[in-house]
This record gives sequence, C-alpha cells and structure tokens, in this order.
Amino acid sequence: MFKILILITGLVLSLNADAFKKLDTLTLSGPMASVSHPLLHMIESGALSDLADKVEFVMWKNPDELRALTLRNRADFIAIPTNVAANLYNRGVDIQLLNVSVWGILGMITRDKDKKTLADFKGCDIAMPFRADMPDILFEEIVKKQGLDPKKDFNLQYLSSPIDAMQMLIMRRVDHALLAEPAISMALRKTNSFPLKLIAPDLYRSSDIQQEWGKAFNIESKIPQAGMAVIGKKSTHLIQRFNEEYAKSLQWYKDHPQEAGELVANYIPMLDPQAVADSMEYVQLEAVSAKDSKTDLEFFYKLLKNNNPKSIGGKLPDDKFYY
Repeated sequence: MFKILILITGLVLSLNADAFKKLDTLTLSGPMASVSHPLLHMIESGALSDLADKVEFVMWKNPDELRALTLRNRADFIAIPTNVAANLYNRGVDIQLLNVSVWGILGMITRDKDKKTLADFKGCDIAMPFRADMPDILFEEIVKKQGLDPKKDFNLQYLSSPIDAMQMLIMRRVDHALLAEPAISMALRKTNSFPLKLIAPDLYRSSDIQQEWGKAFNIESKIPQAGMAVIGKKSTHLIQRFNEEYAKSLQWYKDHPQEAGELVANYIPMLDPQAVADSMEYVQLEAVSAKDSKTDLEFFYKLLKNNNPKSIGGKLPDDKFYY
C-alpha cells in the first residue's frame, strides 16, 4: 500500500511538472537592496532555465516605480517591502506574499562617533529616504516608545531614495542619515577612498534599528521588512520552483560575500562590489515562508496601521495574502 501511494504521488508530481508550459520570458524585479541580490544569482546560474527561455531582472528605484510594475503586471516575481505588498493586496492587486527574507537592514550612519542610539540624535538634522514609508514609520514608532516626539525632537529631511541620502552625507550637506544596506557600506567605502577622503569627513556606523526595535517593544530584534511576492495567477509548479531556487541563491549569497559582491555589481553598476560584501555582516537574511512569518507580520502591520493606515491599505490583509 505504501509503495502504491509513493507511485501515485510521484505520478501526480510528474504530471504537474509536465503540464507546465515553459514561458518565453520570466521577469524578476526588485530594488538595488539586498532582498534582490539572490534574484541576480538565480539568473546568472540559470537556476530557472527549466521555467523560461529568458529570465530577466528589472530594477525599481522608488515606491512609485514598484507600484507601477505591480499594477501593470510587468513582473512575475517581485522583491518588495512587506507593507507595500499588504497595501497593494488590500487595494485589489492580484499579489501574494511568498516569503520574508529581510529581517534587518536599517541603521543610522553619522559623522559623530559618540552617537550610539536614536535618542542621541535628539535635536539633529537626519536625512530620511521615503516620507511616510517603512524607514520613516519605524523611526517614528521607536522614538515614540522612548518618550520622544519624532516631529519636535528631530529635524527629518526627506529624500526620494537612499542613494540621495548617501550623496548628501558624502557631500557634507547632512551629518546623519537613516539608510538601508548596502547604502551604509557604500558611504563608508566611498568616504575612505581618494579623492573623496579629502573632502568628506569620516563616517561611522551608529544605531542598529533592529536592536532599537527589539528593546523598544520588548521582542526579538528582527523586523519583517521585505521579501518576495508573486504577481498574478501562476501555476503551483512555477511558484514552488521559484521558492526553491530563491532559498538556494539566498544561501549562496550569504556564503560567498566576495563573489556575490562582484555578481551584484555586474547587474547594478552603481553598487560597489566590496561594499556589498561588507554589508552582509550587518544584515539579517533568512527566507521564511509568508505563512510562517504571519505572527511577526501581523504585529508589524498593526503598528504600521496605528501610525499610518494608508501604509498597509487601511487594514490587515486576510489569510489569502500569505502564500
């Protein structure tokens, strides 16, 4: 009986795989940040060659480009902040969150080596990418828990991207910024090289936002910040294969920082290969299925909803959102 069940199961799996029609093009999309980097290894290694004749990567540079890609169905799988995935789902976009893979990527960078916590930046000008989006909301909620007023106790200067904030630091237009890796590592690398070393003062890593989050809310120091989502109706076989290869490539990325840095820089020339390698020491990367991340996500979503309901589309997503 047991052998028969195995044979039937194998037959069903074989039929499902055989029924899958190979695609002409499979489009993977994401930002320049670490969540996208395993996608580049998947393309370079040919990991998805059984699924499509061509596998391409399309980079989105800001939340507006991300939303355009999803609303117009221009990507099949997309690396996405978890709050944006919930927002799109609640607005009726055909999207499901597959996993959370980024649990820690944000930190403060400063010219003042004595500043170690967010509270130390009281009264300071801080460059902040993306007004009313995830980094901004996390900053606000943490400092409020610490008894500070994010509007009155800090002067936040909002910018359209982490790269803009990094350039402001390098050109001495700001002294402090909240950035995501690998932008922090890039800023440190750039200001330690000539001729920039002559015009840009030293920069220092400061507060780890994930550590501050854990202390403020008395929970584990990790935040379900970003992961992979699928757009539109896709076959179970396609999704399973994608999930398998993403997990493998994420592990390769973590195990081979130097090679990964070179690979990423080949696809995203604005990134320095050594800075990408440097950044891996400071990020928390682990592919956890959306369903297994649901408890962490719902805690996170409730906090975002209380701060700015629009950030997740006004409500917590229902169970169908979690693949």
